Amino acid sequence: MSAAVEVEALEVSLDRTPILTGVDLSVSAGEWVNVVGPNGAGKTTLLRALLGLVAYDGKVHIDGLSSQRRSVRAQHLAYVPQSPVIPQGMLVGDYVLLGRTPHRGIFAAETATDTRIATEVLERLDLGGFGERAMQSLSGGERQRAVLARALAQQTPILLLDEPTTALDLGHQQDVLDLVDGLRRERGLTVIATLHDLTLAARYGDRVAILSEGRVAACGPPDGVLTVDSIAQHFGAHVRVLRDSDGPVIVPTATTSAHATSAAPAGRAATQNGDHS
Repeated sequence: MSAAVEVEALEVSLDRTPILTGVDLSVSAGEWVNVVGPNGAGKTTLLRALLGLVAYDGKVHIDGLSSQRRSVRAQHLAYVPQSPVIPQGMLVGDYVLLGRTPHRGIFAAETATDTRIATEVLERLDLGGFGERAMQSLSGGERQRAVLARALAQQTPILLLDEPTTALDLGHQQDVLDLVDGLRRERGLTVIATLHDLTLAARYGDRVAILSEGRVAACGPPDGVLTVDSIAQHFGAHVRVLRDSDGPVIVPTATTSAHATSAAPAGRAATQNGDHS
């Protein structure tokens, strides 16, 4: 299968501080890859490099193109940022229609097709009837879904999601990720998402890539990548990994309980040995 996104030896520095120091990543057309990593690992920077929003060294190929022009990439990549900039007073419907700009130009009026696509996307994201509301009037979860709606209205073959479940309750987290997965299967979308929730990263998508110390430290199926040892090494977290048919479940463990067990083994052992009930 051809690569929709190909990154080789990607290096990015911000304010002269190295953020990415040699990232290699290949994502096939129609594949969903979740990028995880500790805070400050450069996950958002990686997505912004794919979009051409930051200067970089190395190679980035999008659908076989190497052009860094943002107008060209906008026809191939749609982006859901973690902290979008939303103009004051903008209506939801107008905001979602911005996703159609790459198809008609900045100054051209929207067409009936643009309006139909925007309306359909809002309905699918449970935002039907929200078109005349101001973006600032929405709750955090509603706003996040509106931002996703704008990206989906863009109808690109590749979708970049930066923490798409931020501010969403559990039900809407599932709704949004299920919707993205459904559209991926219907349209053959390629999805690259950053996620903090490792269980969600394991249960949605095909592969997980751990970004750590400026590089991809591991990449592969969730079962092989999200292990107790790898999570301890790259996240500094103590966890249990439960296995079920839908993928690994990552459960934090309390380090204090481990300390208590090691601090008083004799007394506990005596109690256990003396109690045979």
